[in-house]
Amino acid sequence: MPATAPEVHTDLVLEPRDVKFDWSRLPLHWIPDEPVATHTINVLHLLLPEGERWFTEVFKDALPLITDEQLREEVLGFIGQEAIHAEAHQEVLDHLLGQGLDPRPYVRQIAWLFQRILGEKPRLSPRKRRENVIERVAFVAAIEHFTAFLGNWALNSPGLDRADADPTMLDLLRWHGAEEVEHRSVAYDLLVHLDSGYGRRVRGMLVGGPLLVHLWVRGLRYLLAADPELRGTLRPSWRQAWEISRRGLLPDPVQSLRSGLRYLRPGYHPTQEGDSGQALAYLAASPAARAAAAR
Repeated sequence: MPATAPEVHTDLVLEPRDVKFDWSRLPLHWIPDEPVATHTINVLHLLLPEGERWFTEVFKDALPLITDEQLREEVLGFIGQEAIHAEAHQEVLDHLLGQGLDPRPYVRQIAWLFQRILGEKPRLSPRKRRENVIERVAFVAAIEHFTAFLGNWALNSPGLDRADADPTMLDLLRWHGAEEVEHRSVAYDLLVHLDSGYGRRVRGMLVGGPLLVHLWVRGLRYLLAADPELRGTLRPSWRQAWEISRRGLLPDPVQSLRSGLRYLRPGYHPTQEGDSGQALAYLAASPAARAAAAR
């Protein structure tokens, strides 16, 4: 049976924070002298605008199926936060384009995947439409597990500070990461509300996990090839990823795999990952979140 969410998390009220970032001074390689680490993290900007717009559409489709009012409010808060995440990362894509790195060919492929392959299927019977919605929720829950893992890593990544990473980008990553930790149980709780079976959860991870890795590798290869300063001189490798992670600039690949396996454990609940208190503390200190609260 799924674990029960701790009270510290069930008391949270999800608040969309309308943050703004100034990218006018962001260098192309915002981790100095680390183009592979920079572009590995930049894959987030390729995947998240279309991906998080898709998340919001899936959850809007699921709203009529929700019979728990507290969960409905959490889902509405999740939708609001994810919509702002998508726009924040879209602004980074626009900035990359202005620096001579055109992300649009890869982004068009991502849009096709989410809209045509994973999107709502027309002309389904009511029963099949419900099944389709729940299946897509299971996929979102699996991906949200990894975004929470990445968010927790971003909040605990002093290697990026030691490497003198751009402070505005760090604030984006940590603001977003904190909100991912803050709402990390919503997709999972929605899945359990609609289908508490273990098989659906496993299927969501077995499809979502490998697909995410595949898209990330392809995205990194694309960015390195399209980077106007590199001119195709760098090709990524798993050995590079391991070495860079040892310096604290990327998540540990082994820990990432272990995180995915934890999701498959009976009794798992997302609140076992990350720290809500740490996430809220960062959101209280984030320059962008503080400016949004003052507006």
